[in-house]
Parts: sequence; structure tokens; C-alpha cells
Amino acid sequence: MSQIDDSPRARAAAAPLGAGAATARTPDFFIVGHQKCGTTALYMMLSQHPEIFMPDIKEPWYFGRELRSRFAKPSNRSRPNTLDDYLELFADAQPGQIAGEASPQYIRSASAAREIAELRNDARIVVLLREPTAFLRSLHLQMVVAHDEDEPDFAKALALEQLRRAGERVPPRTNTPQTLLYSDHVRYAEQLDRLHESFPAEQVLVLIYEEFRRDNAATVARVLEFLGVDAGFEAESVETKRLDDIRSMRLHRLRRTIRQAGLNPAKRGRLVRTVDAIAPKPLDSRSIAKAFRRVAYRPQRPPDEALILELRRRFKPEVVAISERLDRDLVALWGYDDIS
Repeated sequence: MSQIDDSPRARAAAAPLGAGAATARTPDFFIVGHQKCGTTALYMMLSQHPEIFMPDIKEPWYFGRELRSRFAKPSNRSRPNTLDDYLELFADAQPGQIAGEASPQYIRSASAAREIAELRNDARIVVLLREPTAFLRSLHLQMVVAHDEDEPDFAKALALEQLRRAGERVPPRTNTPQTLLYSDHVRYAEQLDRLHESFPAEQVLVLIYEEFRRDNAATVARVLEFLGVDAGFEAESVETKRLDDIRSMRLHRLRRTIRQAGLNPAKRGRLVRTVDAIAPKPLDSRSIAKAFRRVAYRPQRPPDEALILELRRRFKPEVVAISERLDRDLVALWGYDDIS
């Protein structure tokens, strides 16, 4: 029995496309990741350029669906499942503009690079990499804040990887269990090799997060030159919000419940009455919100130095490997010189 070809090109030929889909705009470039490495800031800054069109949905995540949510959802604008729906995101691109999108999950996918190349083998690919330990600490906190991770302690979450690979200790409500396999995110050399299997080196631009943070303008100018648009355009810098640590997981979950209840007037009414009953009467809603945040959250604490040293020793071979691939001394840039 012959295998079913489910590639983007095959879907374009065989799926019931809408009128004009055969001539629809396809993206000219892709920001493929990583998460927590500046992809949001770069997306927002490139969106300001008059020669660039980017959809208001930052992460359509059409390719690499093996990493998408285990809870199946119908195709929609924010998560298109059909080529028609995906290409519709770029329908408003004007003549003279190039189109792009930013889905930072693509870099971890075993299939996304190949699928993108099948649709646009001349596409430009932008990658952002960050020092591994800082990257994973930030990613872990993001997963906790998003309620995908139920272990707030970074070291304990890392220790759960083996169990989670076996399907155990996976938070029941997490959408993407693969995201919680933190060590897989920093297989930088393997990920770059996979991109180069589908795209020549001159079509792949690798940026370093720490350099982007230090000089937004210079990094964006490099990207604009790479994309072939006016590199003299000065985009307004973007500073994304720093996440707080979670002091109380119970209150953090309560906050989500209250927000979800906002969609259901009956449930919201019961919750509001409960909060009103336990809150001091002189406090207004703003005071209650501030008090709640003080109890539930706190500023990010310094990392555990012993854990960071252990992780740096563990990840140094990856840093050495990606340094060789890029012909750049990331060992020195990321402070791995003295790690034995």
C-alpha cells in the first residue's frame, strides 16, 4: 500500500482549495525560533517596516504539527490546519512587500524545515539562539505561568524529563508535553543541521539573543539586509515584559479559574461573591488585585549557582558543537571558557 503524501505541496494540489488559492501569497521568510530568545521582539520590530508584512497572529504554527497540541482543535485563524486558512493570513500583503511569520516551535520540529522548503524552497530562515541555561530557566518559568508546567521548581522539572519521556508525570492540562522535555530545546547543532538539509547556508541567518538585547538596532539592520529590504529603516525598540516568579501555585491556578469564569457569568458571579466575602471591606478591587499579586507572585530570584554550573557542564558539548557549525566562539561569548 502506498503511503499518503501529507506534505504542504501535496495538500496544495489535492486539498479542496478556495478560489484563488493557487495564486495566493506565501511567506517569503520565517522566524523559526527559539522561544524566549527574542522572537516576539523581532516580530514586532519587523512588523513596523513598510516593506514587510507580518500577520497579526504571531505564531500560526502551520508546519511541524507533530509538536502541536494533543487536544485537537478545528482549523482557525490563530492555528490554521489547512493550507487555505494558512495562506489567508498573508492575503493583505501589498505589492512591493515581503511576507513573513514567526513560529518559534518550528526549530524543534523534525518535519517543519522540510515542509517549509516544499512550499517555498527559496524562503529565508531566521534563527535566534540563547545561552542554554538562561534560555531553559526562562522557558520553564513561561511554561509554569502558562499552566503547561505544574512543577515550579526548575531543578525538579528537569529531573522529571525521563519520566515524561515515558508518558508519566505529564501535567494533565498541558497542551504540548514535548515542550516540557527541556534538554531537547538546546540541541542547537542538530537543529541547525536539520535546517541546512532543507535550505542552503546563505538562506539561513542565525542571531544571538544576547547580542540582540545589547543592540536591537544593529541586529534588526542585519535581518533587514538579509531579507533584501531597506536596512536603513529605524524600527522602534521593543522590550517584552519580564515574568515574575510564582510564589503560590494555588493562587496562580485560582487566578486562571477566575479568568476562565469571566466567560461564564454564572460561575463568575459565584467566584466574585466568594472573593468579596473573604476580602476586607475597605479595600477596592485595585487594592485587592495588588495584594493578590504580592501574595501570589514575586520578582525573579537569582539562579541556583550550583545547578547552573551543573547544567553548563552538561551543555558545554552543545555549545562547542554549535560554535563549530557557526564558526563563532560562543564558548567565550556565553562564558563556558572555564567550564571543564
